[in-house]
Amino acid sequence: MRSGEQNPCPCCSGPLKAIGSRQRKYINGTGDTIVLVIRRLRCSHCGRLHHELPDILIPYKRYGNESVEAVVTGEGALTVTADESTIGRWRNWFFELVDYFLGCLKSIAIRYGKESVENASYVPKSTLQRIWHHVGDAPGWLARIVRSVANSNLWVHTRSAFLS
Repeated sequence: MRSGEQNPCPCCSGPLKAIGSRQRKYINGTGDTIVLVIRRLRCSHCGRLHHELPDILIPYKRYGNESVEAVVTGEGALTVTADESTIGRWRNWFFELVDYFLGCLKSIAIRYGKESVENASYVPKSTLQRIWHHVGDAPGWLARIVRSVANSNLWVHTRSAFLS
């Protein structure tokens, strides 16, 4: 995949230079495995590596965001081609991080002058309504969260390696 955008480094806002690519597999909504070629980018200032992920992917998840979004909203648990344990892990993952995502979205909004002080009585009550207050409830809301949080260098790194 190629992007026409020139995104700055999420860590230091320096320029990113393409240094290669790698393959990334994901499973779409119909259960097909798709192989994408993802660009690897290096920051000219801080030297960190970044991977340019399209909006259809969530970092460290094998399924596309439309499947995870459908499960989290409760609309697609029966139509998603994943087993019950995977669906349960998606729900747990999202609802464990939802407060963190809300904090990130509020922080990003304040950083860019888009957030005003609200009366607490007008704040929506359900978790999804609070998220949708920031990113909207149209399809693709999870992709908008992922993009905002990841591009602000606020994505929680959930992978770990054990050394023997």
